[in-house]
Parts: sequence; C-alpha cells; structure tokens
Amino acid sequence: MTAELGLYIHWPYCAKICPYCDFNVYRDRGRGEEQAALVRAIADDLAAQRALTGPRELVSIFFGGGTPSLMDPAWAGELVALARRLWTPAGAVEVTLEANPTDAEASRFAAFADAGVNRLSLGLQALDDESLALLGRNHDAAEARRAAQLAAASFPRLSVDMIYARPGQTPDAWRAELRAAIDLGAEHVSPYQLTIEAGTAFDRAVRRGTLVPVGEETAAQLYETTQAVLEAAGFEAYEVSNHARGAAARSRHNLVYWTGQDYVGAGPGAHGRLTLAGARTATFAHAKPADYIAAAGAFATRETLSPVEAAEERLLAGLRIAPGVGFDEVAALGLTPDHPKVADLVAAGLIAPDRARLRATREGRLLLDHVTSRLAT
Repeated sequence: MTAELGLYIHWPYCAKICPYCDFNVYRDRGRGEEQAALVRAIADDLAAQRALTGPRELVSIFFGGGTPSLMDPAWAGELVALARRLWTPAGAVEVTLEANPTDAEASRFAAFADAGVNRLSLGLQALDDESLALLGRNHDAAEARRAAQLAAASFPRLSVDMIYARPGQTPDAWRAELRAAIDLGAEHVSPYQLTIEAGTAFDRAVRRGTLVPVGEETAAQLYETTQAVLEAAGFEAYEVSNHARGAAARSRHNLVYWTGQDYVGAGPGAHGRLTLAGARTATFAHAKPADYIAAAGAFATRETLSPVEAAEERLLAGLRIAPGVGFDEVAALGLTPDHPKVADLVAAGLIAPDRARLRATREGRLLLDHVTSRLAT
C-alpha cells in the first residue's frame, strides 16, 4: 500500500500584519513580479520533492499563510492540478484555503471553488468591531458575516477561526459571540486562545504596559465556556482547538499532522516531515521569498530526526487529539503505562488510565503544555 501524504503550501503575503502574528509573513504591496516567480518556484519545489518521496497517495492540500486568498485563483488551480499529477489522489482530495473575510477576498470565493478548493478556513477572529480593531484586522463584523454566508454557499466545507481570551473579554460575552459564529453555518470551528508571542507588536505592547492579557483564571473560564457552547451545538472537540460537527467535517489535513503522517511543505518558510530511507526527516524551506525563489527547489535545511526527537514530536502532536498516541509510537522516550511520570499524571486526572495509548483527559487538555513537558523530559 502506498503511504498517504499531505501537502502544505505557504503563501506569505498579507495586506496587513496582525499584531499577534509571529508567522513568516510579508506585506503584499508591489510584489506582483515576485509573486508570479514564487508560484513557479513552488511548482519546481513540488517536482523536486516528488523525486524524494516517490509515489504516494495525496490526501490533502492546504494553502496557508499569510493570506492565500490574496493570490490569483488561477495560480491556486495550477498548483492543485500539478500536485494531483505528481502524486496519486486518494479519493476526493481535501483542498483547503485560508481566507480573511474582507469583501474583496469574498468576491474571489467562486473562482477559488472553480480552481479546486473545496474547504475554506475563514479567519473571522471576532464578531465585534472593537475587538477586530484591537486585533489589527482589516475587516469589520459586517464583512465577517457576509463572507461567512457567501463561503457557506460557495464551498462544500467551511471552517471558521475565532480568537478568545482577548483583553477585557468575559465568559458571557464570549458565549454570545461564539453562538453567533455558529449561526453563520460553519461545520468546523477553531477557537484559539490569544497568546502573546515574542517579537510581535502585542509582545511589545505588553512590555510597555499598554496591553494587559487576561489572567489564568479568566482564560480557564473562557476555555470551559468554549467547550460547553460548542458541545451543546453538536460540535465534537476532536483536537484541543478544533471542533467539528461529525467525522466528515474534521480537517483531514490537520489530522495528517496530529497522527504523524508525512507531509510536504512548500513555499517560503514551510516545514515538512517525510519518511526517507525509513527515517523521519524534517525539511525547512528558505524563509524569505527572494531566497526561496533563488533556491530553485532546494531546502534551506534537511535533517534526519533521531528516534527520541521523532518520538517527542509524535507525543506533542498526538496528545492534541482525542485518541492520543500509542505507547509503541513513543517507545524511544521510555514511556510505558507503569512509568512513574505516566502514573503520576493518571493519578492527577490529566492522563486517562489506558494501557495501550496516552490520552489526555478533559482536564489534561486544559493543562496540555504541563502534561507534554512532563512526559517529554
């Protein structure tokens, strides 16, 4: 049986850089020639990586960023068609595009659907104008609602992203906002807790004292509110920050990551994980678009992971999903059902008493950083 494979394509351009973002992104203005060259470079990269992977079954393509909904839909169609030629499509390949809900981007939805995109991941982030301004978004709440409604009509699958634990946010306000987001028609919701990443504009604001993050107790209340509202609406928390109405609505591409499958990473700064000559291999693309284009399909770095490094990655990803990770998959860490670290976490109610798999409990998901750091060290 040919091994399954996911494909991630990074489009690094944004109309505006959000103050909480620490991704590999660049302003979109005046980069038309560079962007056309980048599409050609991504195509060359895919062909080079096909030579590495050999024949595989392609299960998913994910256009992330950045803001890939700013790219020419025809370019997306060319890359989708190329990927389907290079690797064997495994049934109906899931093709996801990340988008912001501006009116300009929403006007392109039909063209992206024609290009082969069948799942839209829409970055609503909030549904009130004050919060959207705080988050540095270039859309307002009315645009967000219009875009979500158009996306639900344009694509077979719709996921929406929301950010909670915003400064000053209360559980009651978040409950109402989350219910409003559900009412827009998405079958998949990804609620992310706002984190202050080093080097971002929010990080600088916190250090200046002009931005005050919510406290741990409030953050925990907002997390519990998230679970309660989505569960009541029929959404299953199949991953820490991802909720779906039924198995068919889950993100097939993200499950590639969380279940330890191989994936090709293409585009500036993209990471990949491939099994080459029987070893888990990490690939890293050049981060700057000009460097990536000049590299002509060559990685910035390619590293064979040690068994311990591979097991640590498997642990960190696997504990994010409800089924967890098998003890056999993290054997290099020496973890067993009777290991003192595991036994202590089971006794604390953070790990389920399962002798076949490591599974975080509901309480363990709330403290997942603590659980994973305890097991991986």
